[in-house]
Amino acid sequence: MTDLSVLDLVPVREGSGVSEAIAEAGKLAQVAEAAGYKRFWIAEHHASEGIAGGATSVVISHIGHVTSTIRVGAGGIMLPNHNPFVIAEQFGALDAMFPGRVDLGLGRAPGSAPIIGQALRKDLHRASEYFPQDVVELRALFTGEPELPITATPGLGAKVEMWMLGSSLFGAQLAAQLGLPYAFASHFAPRHLDEALATYRQNFRPSAALERPHVMAAMSVIAAETDAEAVTLASSQDQAFVKLRSGDPGKLPPPLPGYRDSLPATTQAMLDSMDVARAVGSPATVREKIERFIERTQADEIIVSGATYDPAARQESLRMTMKALA
Repeated sequence: MTDLSVLDLVPVREGSGVSEAIAEAGKLAQVAEAAGYKRFWIAEHHASEGIAGGATSVVISHIGHVTSTIRVGAGGIMLPNHNPFVIAEQFGALDAMFPGRVDLGLGRAPGSAPIIGQALRKDLHRASEYFPQDVVELRALFTGEPELPITATPGLGAKVEMWMLGSSLFGAQLAAQLGLPYAFASHFAPRHLDEALATYRQNFRPSAALERPHVMAAMSVIAAETDAEAVTLASSQDQAFVKLRSGDPGKLPPPLPGYRDSLPATTQAMLDSMDVARAVGSPATVREKIERFIERTQADEIIVSGATYDPAARQESLRMTMKALA
């Protein structure tokens, strides 16, 4: 069976706050661990009232403390927002607390509105140009090769599993060149999925960390007892995505039956374009769609995303999805 993992944005629901969102992320991680998921990743987003994972390494620490076996990490850290030394220290500390369980997925996008660059005192456009060098420097801070004039403590010697994230060909090419495992963000940007995976596999160079190509692909997955119930649950995420794309992001709203049918044709088409990496329905429907996606991508792992307004519904969705594919 293909390994399954979980990607969590730590959604903040309407009528709720950050404290509740982080607590629910911990509960969801415990459910994922008990169900047999391999990893639980937190995504870095900033300045969004509907997402509570901005202090990503801090939230990962919480997830690590409330679990014991599941791998924990970032999916991902947007490296242009930071400098490699600080990230080496943060994830070196996480590895010291949770040895052998820490993943570090790295992305090039800022993961937020352009104004965040001002808040971070960073020229994010210029910082993104140095992304390949920063990845190499970060890896050296962990491995000591090549030797750098400064040592990260914690950091040096940490057994952090580094990943390259991407939604275009750039990340695929860099992951292949550096011999890193590659995770593609097909759950929200499936356009270049097939080309990116082919590029990565064809150009892969073995490294000390990885002998052969290793692919993770992301899907939006919500399972429920019936197709209709799952579609209604998924309407919360659909509403949030439409608001985000229209420049009006906010907290995760309650589900709205028939939501997609109420939308203009252009908006429906935008949502439909992502259905290639979407499995929403009964356990049988979810199984069929995930298996079809695995057959298409030949992915070594699938990481499932998908927020529901009721946290219990997402917990049950994770259980149902794992049982459906077992």
